[in-house]
Amino acid sequence: MNELQQIVQAYDTAKNAGRACVLATVVHLEGSSYRRPGARMLVLEDGLMIGAISGGCLEGDALKKALLTFTEQKTRLVTYDTSDEDDVSVGIQLGCEGVIQVLFEYIFASDINNPIELIRKAIAKRQHAALVTLFDLTDKKNNQMGTCLLQEQNGAITVTNNAIHLQKIIEQDVNEVFLHSKSVFKKYTNELASINEAISTNVFIEYLEAPISLVIVGAGNDAIPLMQIATILGWEVKIVDGRNTHAKAERFINACQVLVSKPEAVLEQIELDNRTCFVLMTHNYKYDLQMVKALVQTETPYIGLLGPKKKLEKMLEDFKKEGLELSNQMLSRIYGPTGLDIGAETAEEIASSIIAEIQAVFNSKPGTMLKWKKNTIHN
Repeated sequence: MNELQQIVQAYDTAKNAGRACVLATVVHLEGSSYRRPGARMLVLEDGLMIGAISGGCLEGDALKKALLTFTEQKTRLVTYDTSDEDDVSVGIQLGCEGVIQVLFEYIFASDINNPIELIRKAIAKRQHAALVTLFDLTDKKNNQMGTCLLQEQNGAITVTNNAIHLQKIIEQDVNEVFLHSKSVFKKYTNELASINEAISTNVFIEYLEAPISLVIVGAGNDAIPLMQIATILGWEVKIVDGRNTHAKAERFINACQVLVSKPEAVLEQIELDNRTCFVLMTHNYKYDLQMVKALVQTETPYIGLLGPKKKLEKMLEDFKKEGLELSNQMLSRIYGPTGLDIGAETAEEIASSIIAEIQAVFNSKPGTMLKWKKNTIHN
């Protein structure tokens, strides 16, 4: 989500300065590529680029295509075939072996529902959203409708004027995206041909998840690099500690909330959803014990516990003495010790191992080395 935030911020700066913008979006992929559909890059008329649609191999030619889009002021679809070793325009022998479709959209600042404004609405709240982009793979010279509809988690729909008549047609597919929490590609033929033969037939319905919300329980110095890495990823970070000498906003300037609280009152002041995770690093056994006791009663998918394995074992023994027997489902959400086994020693290294494990858990991945993966990196 951080990339989208950067794009919106850069657009606002450019708009205020009277500079035109083009949005480049990966809308379709066959084979493999460094970035997946949904990757975006904003190009300003002076050549400045924010975001990325590849690992750097496409950006040079994409800049040229964007500059042409500035002149034409219309949406264009461009194909990049990275499997073609003779195509020097995208770099020889990249090894990606993918056919990438990139949509270039001229952004009309006067349009209150232009693609950037739809993205702004999508990320303005803590929510899931579906963003719909229409394009035509069969005839790239055809009218490319581009990013045209946003449906928010609460059901609110924003649609561009040129796509109002499509809203009912794609409504069912958008609802399916929300149901399965997964982006989809569709191809409409007869449904759209009855309305306008020249309309785009390929549809990318992108599922945008709310950012991960990381609650760091413990405001020691070792919490600072954890906050910093999470912030770079665009996660929301909240800091909790019982000590007002440690839990200070000036120490955690990137946190959206800094809370001084007793453990039994924390959950009364934190909003939880299925994208919220906790890392307990207070170095105070009793505080962590009470937090774990409270958190296992929630549905949070990740409860990280800093410290040796015997710390968790002692907690489980103490719970039994209190008559609290944790179910397998509860135990499966406790990660103690927290983090992946990468030989981390320093606070920064430990933070990177914790962040990696959280990412793996939320993506239902084992967190193993990619070299041992038999299938492709992405599904």
